[in-house]
Amino acid sequence: MINSRLTLKDKKRIVVKIGSSSLTHPATGSINLMKIEKLVRVLTDLRNQGKEVILVSSGAIAVGRETIGLKEKPKAKSVKQACAAVGQARLMMVYQKLFAEYNQVPAQILMTKDTMINNISRKNARNTFEELLKLGVIPIVNENDTVSTDEIEFGDNDTLSAIVTALVHGDLLILLSDIDGLYTDDPHKNKDAKFIDFVEVIDNGLNEMAKDTATSVGTGGMATKIVAAKIATDSGADMVIANGEDVSIINDVMEGNNVGTLFKAHKNKDFVLLDYIKTEQYNKE
Repeated sequence: MINSRLTLKDKKRIVVKIGSSSLTHPATGSINLMKIEKLVRVLTDLRNQGKEVILVSSGAIAVGRETIGLKEKPKAKSVKQACAAVGQARLMMVYQKLFAEYNQVPAQILMTKDTMINNISRKNARNTFEELLKLGVIPIVNENDTVSTDEIEFGDNDTLSAIVTALVHGDLLILLSDIDGLYTDDPHKNKDAKFIDFVEVIDNGLNEMAKDTATSVGTGGMATKIVAAKIATDSGADMVIANGEDVSIINDVMEGNNVGTLFKAHKNKDFVLLDYIKTEQYNKE
């Protein structure tokens, strides 16, 4: 396990996912500028070390909701899409401004499940990622909530980040969450829940531990993170779930420190990303 942690130092292509609840102030739903600024600094420093970095960032609907003045999380699809249209532009404006402070160029990539199912658009998406990374740009990815429907949406950015990791043949996926990692039960409800710091194989017992949780701004619970771990590890990438309260934990992960839960890669020779996505879509219909 120690050796597994130390190998994280050598990971070259890193995907980082941060959720809505980690980007906003819980009391108001407004953007947490201090946290985003620190995230930008950490990611830029990874780039300065020669790493390739992709950020999967939630927050468009939450930011749009706060901008418009909605107090509660919208339920109607049309309202969510309106919030996303307002919020995505506002969120990217913040990212652009902060990355510019460190002379780092970001790019925006919005995806739907159709992007991945269509052979031509999937190939184009991969080529775009490759070219941006070659140019030293940090792609910022989100689901295209403005046009997504129930049939073509990923539904949560945990899954999206794992699919992006598999698409670009990433080495490591870091999921920043609101808890320290994987527990035997929901630690918010069960004080006796035990922390699991290393997972070599994802089995049925592990799936039972994954209890769905939800905040007023987020969509992904632990169950979605287990799904993400399956995709990432089958594609050949390690994955770490870590607490995003302090985003400098990314540095701890990269230095091989024992933080979060590490899911060890086990490249599945039969893994085909398109097959997984199609199966997920058909299960929704």
